[in-house]
Amino acid sequence: MREQMMLTLTEVTDILRQNKKKVTPQRLAVYSALAATDEHPTAEALYKELRPNYPTMSLATVYKSLDAFCEIGIVRELNVGEEAFRYDADISSHPHVRCISCDKVADVPIASLPSLDKNVASVTGYRIVSQQMYFFGYCPACQEENAEEK
Repeated sequence: MREQMMLTLTEVTDILRQNKKKVTPQRLAVYSALAATDEHPTAEALYKELRPNYPTMSLATVYKSLDAFCEIGIVRELNVGEEAFRYDADISSHPHVRCISCDKVADVPIASLPSLDKNVASVTGYRIVSQQMYFFGYCPACQEENAEEK
């Protein structure tokens, strides 16, 4: 089982300041909402979740916050083959799986794949600095739903 790597708000604040990024209540709220979920939300989903408590926050603020977080390495941007990116506050190296029926995205709770990194580096000559691995299939709920329809 792998260990998740998420930050406290104090750590987020320190990292933002070290990287000369603004620390605002809205920015911290975006990080908190992202860190509190394992659903890998889009910017739009985060915006909808935060809007009741931050009615003056714009969708642009959410996007700018996520861009800043990705730029300084405290959030991972996921491209799982949809029209919109999804985001993950768990910055440990880990694979994801996406349901091709309902679009749910989940972490694959296995340890990092350091031997794969080494093999890729050996075969290609590249110095591997990060990895993103995606699997696609049907989640248990969609499998059950499809079985009931047959």
